[in-house]
Amino acid sequence: MGLTKSQQILITKARNPGGSELGIFLDDEICVYLVATIISDLRVTDYFPELPSDIPPFFGAQKLEELRLAGHHFPSLLERLFDIQSDADTYFYCLATLHKARLKYERILESQAIPTIDQVGPRGLLQYGTLSPKSLVSLLFWRKWMFDIDNRAGQETGYVFEPIVAYAIGGIPYGAKRSPIKRGGIGPLGRQVDCVVDNRAYEIKIRVTIAASGQGRWSEEMQFPKDAQASGFIPVLVVLDPTANVKLEELKQSFAVAGGESYIGQAAWEHLAAVAGSTMARFLEIYVHSPLQALLKETPQMLPDLTLRMRNDRIIMEIGSEYLTIQRPDSGEISASEDSIPEDVDDESPTA
Repeated sequence: MGLTKSQQILITKARNPGGSELGIFLDDEICVYLVATIISDLRVTDYFPELPSDIPPFFGAQKLEELRLAGHHFPSLLERLFDIQSDADTYFYCLATLHKARLKYERILESQAIPTIDQVGPRGLLQYGTLSPKSLVSLLFWRKWMFDIDNRAGQETGYVFEPIVAYAIGGIPYGAKRSPIKRGGIGPLGRQVDCVVDNRAYEIKIRVTIAASGQGRWSEEMQFPKDAQASGFIPVLVVLDPTANVKLEELKQSFAVAGGESYIGQAAWEHLAAVAGSTMARFLEIYVHSPLQALLKETPQMLPDLTLRMRNDRIIMEIGSEYLTIQRPDSGEISASEDSIPEDVDDESPTA
């Protein structure tokens, strides 16, 4: 049948690296790997006998750039998949978006600059004398580099987590600038919303902790359901982790008062799956639910040993008995530039 115009636009956006200098364009061999992964996920391999049955796992220890399949025609594979499986286009978009983010973060780890003494030197006054100057400045450099790569992880997650959940359930995430949720329900000031599906405005959280991040931030979260209701939407709270605490109860109550709905823990996953439909429910299970559940189950009571080593061409992290090696350029100045977070994440949505 060929791809529809909307599907062509979707695939172009899925492959596009965006405006970042570290952004990734997904070439045909990468896209064929993603299509083969989807075919395996959705158990339709019988329709594609030409593809290997032992492709490497999406979540694995191999270098991400090695996840590619040569010798196959990407457009024709994609057309056949779309013809036999509903929502496969959205599945491809979400998987491609996640893969680009993981590839980009791998590049960030390889290129994030080691700090300079100008950046960290004054901080040494707080601990000066507790270590030798040589050891203290090394600690300051390591601490700042770890902070920087964690900060970048938080930034990149902002591009991916809520948006792919939103797309999976047929919704659109909005930044404040274009949001239909207005402060007080009127006026020009919008507020960010994780996802809008028809007349429902979603707030999606992994966990609500008792340690709220400041009174101002908590007041903002409590105000969201009121603003959604005043803007003509039903506010919906989705919290993936069921751990109970006072703050979670307060938030649930604020949604109830505003005529909203709350789904916590297993009920949250069931709700997302029901709204997403069978194909995208499979995506959520494999690429969101299972990984997060595995991480939540392993939350440590006591942190394992951590050893950091730097060589000319790599950084080696030893966590307990496991190793993570990050290849680094062996010469020259490393760029420390960061991407700015777009004002409206919905500019990158499939339907924008």
